[in-house]
Amino acid sequence: MEHTTPDPAIFSHVRVVIGMVVSLSLARVLTGVALFIQHPGKMKVYPVHLAWAGFLLIFLLHFWWWEFRLQALTTIGFGVYLFLISYCCLFFMLAVLLFPTTLDDYTGYEDYFYSRRKWFFGVLALVFAVDLLDTALKGEAYFGSFGYEYPIRNITFIALCLIAAGTRNRTFHTTFVSLGIIYQLSWIFRAFDVLE
Repeated sequence: MEHTTPDPAIFSHVRVVIGMVVSLSLARVLTGVALFIQHPGKMKVYPVHLAWAGFLLIFLLHFWWWEFRLQALTTIGFGVYLFLISYCCLFFMLAVLLFPTTLDDYTGYEDYFYSRRKWFFGVLALVFAVDLLDTALKGEAYFGSFGYEYPIRNITFIALCLIAAGTRNRTFHTTFVSLGIIYQLSWIFRAFDVLE
């Protein structure tokens, strides 16, 4: 098969499909948060749960921002396309895990969050693992441009997610999400503030 210069429309098409899945995830998170405003007395807010919703919102916006780097790929086969869409679907799963259709079986968001923590943190750990592959997909030079901090960051988040999946310790969960948000914002502004 002869290799030619990739058609820019291919990258636009892939980004549109990714954008649709990311949009569904954003909509789920924003709708879930809006319920607290619409019905303030109906469901009690649990700050740790709400903070993870904020973390996910930041992560989703960051994901869409850095996927601009897809243009660095010289070719996109169906396997890469399937990988990218599957990666996006993990974000949607996180959004659904944070904001279920109903809380009928639970006393509130705190009860729900801790009963589903293994699923939520298992998927979040998988996101950080898949993120390593996604970055590698964009090229060795691109992966290396982040230095040692990037793989250490992801491995640390994976380890902390596995601990979070196994513990109901409120102090751990509060500290994890608080430091996670601070670090993510720091990482975004240091590594991804301007796309060139």
